[in-house]
Amino acid sequence: MSSPNNQATKRVTLWFIGAAVIAYLINFGLGNFVLLAYGLYLLNHFVLVKIIDRFQKNGWPAYQNWYARILEKAVRRPWQILFGVIGLFFFSIVFMIIRAPKVEFFPEADPNFVYVYVTLPTGTDQQYTDNVTQKLESIVAKTVEPDKDIVSSIISNVTVSVTDPTDEDQGDYPNKGKITVAFVEFGKRNGKDTKKIMAKVRESVKGIVPGAQIVVAQESGGPPTQKDISVEIVGDNLDSLTKTAVRLKNYLVKQNIPGIEELMPDVQDNKPQIVFDVNRERANREGITSKQINDALAISIYGVKGADFRNTTEDNYEINVQAKEEQRNDIDALRNLKITYRDFATGGAIRQVPISAFTDIRYKNTYSNIKHKQQRRVVTLGSNVIKGFNANEVNVQIMQAISNFKTPEGMTIRQSGGQEDQTEAMNFLLSALGVSFLMILVILMIQFNSFGKTLIIISEILFSIIGVFLGVSIFGMTITIVMTGVGIIALAGVVVRNGILLVEFTDLLIEQGMSLHDAVVEAGRTRMTPVILTATAAIFGLLPLAVGFNIDFVGLFNSFEPHIHFGGDNVAFWGPLSWTMIFGLAFATIITLILVPCMYLLRTRIKDRLAGRKHDEDAPVTKEELALLNHKALEN
Repeated sequence: MSSPNNQATKRVTLWFIGAAVIAYLINFGLGNFVLLAYGLYLLNHFVLVKIIDRFQKNGWPAYQNWYARILEKAVRRPWQILFGVIGLFFFSIVFMIIRAPKVEFFPEADPNFVYVYVTLPTGTDQQYTDNVTQKLESIVAKTVEPDKDIVSSIISNVTVSVTDPTDEDQGDYPNKGKITVAFVEFGKRNGKDTKKIMAKVRESVKGIVPGAQIVVAQESGGPPTQKDISVEIVGDNLDSLTKTAVRLKNYLVKQNIPGIEELMPDVQDNKPQIVFDVNRERANREGITSKQINDALAISIYGVKGADFRNTTEDNYEINVQAKEEQRNDIDALRNLKITYRDFATGGAIRQVPISAFTDIRYKNTYSNIKHKQQRRVVTLGSNVIKGFNANEVNVQIMQAISNFKTPEGMTIRQSGGQEDQTEAMNFLLSALGVSFLMILVILMIQFNSFGKTLIIISEILFSIIGVFLGVSIFGMTITIVMTGVGIIALAGVVVRNGILLVEFTDLLIEQGMSLHDAVVEAGRTRMTPVILTATAAIFGLLPLAVGFNIDFVGLFNSFEPHIHFGGDNVAFWGPLSWTMIFGLAFATIITLILVPCMYLLRTRIKDRLAGRKHDEDAPVTKEELALLNHKALEN
């Protein structure tokens, strides 16, 4: 006669067989998934259940008793434990300062796209820009030829969508071009580093086109930001600003600061301009106003809406009326453009007079892109930071060099751009951490109605940062301001939850008659299981994100090709946050299980001493009473 357990296993097996048949009829991969689920069920039923049961009966109680003995020793020296942790907190800060880990604003992954931005002198013909861009495209194609197996496309465009996203001006320019190199997805790159390919492209196009500004960059993986290096020169006189910007650029170039790609001012003083000077005396004599002249030129060059055209699908198309292209590009044709008007001086007769009759033409160079901040003119020197160099370190060296630069009177030189964004992000994260800290404080005060117990739990948040500082410093990781900051904020919630478990259970044991000393030890021993389960579940859940573990489940079940690899965009983005929480949780678990009982003991002793009471710490508790207390506590 078979046992009920075997009968249940047979029923489950029949259900899985039926589900597998249906799944295979639907999709081969779905059927494989059902078989895997059945295999996991059998593994759990016949192997894991026995191992776990043996561990829960023998291994885990032994571990709990070992922890209880350590905690017993710790609560006899609560002050030493508290001051030891405080000392470790300051040590972690000093250690991190000594190790000086790199700091970046937002994580950057390997490039999926490499952009080559080409800027020729203002006024350059679009056709010439196209020729230069095609020449550079052929050079780029030759450079990436050895790695063509991971290059999906090379595309170039001129005039439209050619500006760097970090530039404020996103218009169309006939003197600008862009070359885009697109790579295949990370898992298909066979371990090749696209950062090295980008460095090769940068070297190959350097100095190829005289007078052209060529910048090589990758796509932005985070929120829109300004350039990594951005130095503002603020003043009132535009001529002095541009001269100072050029002088500062040459000065910084001579400093040979590593990591700077190419410093470029955002204002050009060689933008060609054609000026129509109106002879007001002649214009007034003809009865022509400056507005009429301006409107005539604007309509000829830019056009004016003439009508709307609607097709059978009721789509509207705007009809724009303007001069022919050859007329728009011919200065003589524009000069001979006739203005039609009614001459009331001759009885209202219709007349046509060329613009040249009352205008003079002159050519001049003017400034482009004049920016204002707080009603003052600003010229910005900007550059990207070459891969492999830390933007913060490069900016520190730049500001040290600028401190020795002679700034003209009435001008101010300051940093903006990425550093400004970084400061704003830090301020936001600090305020978010402060708000979350305050909300946790209020909730705990309402729950416990005790400032001392609230302080015990809140201190866990502060001390859990020790793990973050030590982990980052020991393993030489880069601190990412945004993701590390978010990780610390997320860490606070998990840490507080574990502290609440311990404090609440200690209160319950004391209310049921257990002595203070025995209560903190037994609470730690009993609540060790959920505390460690919470921490380990979170840590193991974050590990795949931290190491960048990737697996193709569709490929695994359909063709048995999982394409397992490590790295990619996910680890670059989520890695800093994951490691922050892993380091913090690992250390916070120790803090919760050792420091919280000690602080609870100290809090009660101090409170009793201030109230003039003597707490009975050695009240005996029998094994039967202890078992009854544990049973009641578990029921609650």
